[in-house]
Amino acid sequence: MIFKAASIVLGIFLLSVPVVRGQTDWGVTYSSHQICASKGSTVDIPCTYTYPPRIDELDTKVEEILWFTKLNGNQSVDLRSDPDYSGRVEYLFKQNDCTLRIKDLRESDSAEYKFRFTTNQTGDSVTGSPGVTLSIADLRVQVGRVSTKAELRCHVSCNVVDNPSYVWYKNAPTFCSVSVSPTGETNENKSVTLTCGSDGYPAPEYTWYKINSRTHHSKGSELIFSSVQSFDAGRYYCEAKNELGRRTSRYSYINVKYPPKLPSVSVSLGSEMVEGSSVNLTCSSDANPAANYTWYKMEKSDFGLIKKGPQLVFSSIQSSDSAEYYCRAKNQLGWMKSKFIFIDVKYAPKTPSVSVSPSGEIVEGGSVNLICSSDANPVANYTWYMENEDSPKALGEIFTISAFRAEHSGNYYCEAQNTRGRHHSTLHLIVVAGHFTTIKRNIFRLIFSFLVLILLLLLILWTRKKKTLSCTTEPDELAEMVELDSDPEYENVSAVPAAQTEDTEEQEDMV
Repeated sequence: MIFKAASIVLGIFLLSVPVVRGQTDWGVTYSSHQICASKGSTVDIPCTYTYPPRIDELDTKVEEILWFTKLNGNQSVDLRSDPDYSGRVEYLFKQNDCTLRIKDLRESDSAEYKFRFTTNQTGDSVTGSPGVTLSIADLRVQVGRVSTKAELRCHVSCNVVDNPSYVWYKNAPTFCSVSVSPTGETNENKSVTLTCGSDGYPAPEYTWYKINSRTHHSKGSELIFSSVQSFDAGRYYCEAKNELGRRTSRYSYINVKYPPKLPSVSVSLGSEMVEGSSVNLTCSSDANPAANYTWYKMEKSDFGLIKKGPQLVFSSIQSSDSAEYYCRAKNQLGWMKSKFIFIDVKYAPKTPSVSVSPSGEIVEGGSVNLICSSDANPVANYTWYMENEDSPKALGEIFTISAFRAEHSGNYYCEAQNTRGRHHSTLHLIVVAGHFTTIKRNIFRLIFSFLVLILLLLLILWTRKKKTLSCTTEPDELAEMVELDSDPEYENVSAVPAAQTEDTEEQEDMV
């Protein structure tokens, strides 16, 4: 329990001791050499001084008067210029009265106070010594017990002869302060304790508040975060309140450090995301300290870093920019990457490519597939036209001509179209030899191969016969050779080429 006693001024009155210099009418007189006063009160230190009015036909004039407690070398420091007494000292001088008044007494004001004056007669100063000793009373409340009651006694540290009078007060809180443990920054999941302190009687109740919160946060002298989180960061203050009043503390800031939370990606675009438009992607994450950002793009089945910074700007986005992206937020405590975002750029069909299946010559009567393809988003629709004809030949990516004829020859083009635009490509088709011509060519090739084979056989036989005739043989062998020449079997051999030649001529006539 803390009480305030009324401001009191206690004095012990002693005989005046004049200070004499040269003559009996020079001197300084103090009403008391010891004064006891309470802290925070105002005290008057009474004083008078005397001097001869005239010496050697020279009128005495006072040139300087002051009070002091300190010396600066041999010089007395005037209380009015002492920074410790700034604004609290007043000289109540009137004729020979040299009373000193000190306001708002402090414990440091306990000292010996002396008065000094200087005239035109002596050329020196006159100081009242010894001076007045001022003691600042330390008032304390002592609690005792009488039967079932409490007894309060006010104790004064000064030795007082006369009994002073006291006034007792209940008091509202006079201050309210907050201490934070541990001090400074703290990491997420650590323990933090805020403690509120105040005076007052009856003992105050404490309530905690957080700035920008509509309701009170907690009650009690301590606010404990056993595992502080990022959302606990902020400015807190406490209020001490009893039935006589209330006090509010200054703000205390809890600075919680934590790694980035899940980043969010926002897309800003002027209109629809079409080729050539401006598109901005912005990455943001809650982190302390602030996070650094990097952007990644899916390229060839893997993500590659493409830019650093919170924004990814496409001043004129292209179809090649269509891909999956994500951003990564990082500080010294950790990192976190965002969810994937797909950039889907809309664009008109590019120049279509046209192909023919089967490839090579187009044979009359055969089946032909014309295939058209184009890069477009959204997917293109295809229409086939023949040059100089208004009506479409077919719809779809593939145009099939099942029995190609000469009248099908010409220029064909396909048109690819979507909501963003259209584009077309031309294909030139010419029919070649038909089916019957192909049969004739195959027969001719077969006959020619057969004739070559017969001629080769005749050449072999003729070569063998020539060798036989050129050899030197016995008469009987020669006879056999003659008989062989007349053998019907060899006559047939010579007859075969003739017959085959006739057949070949007949086949050529048919052709």
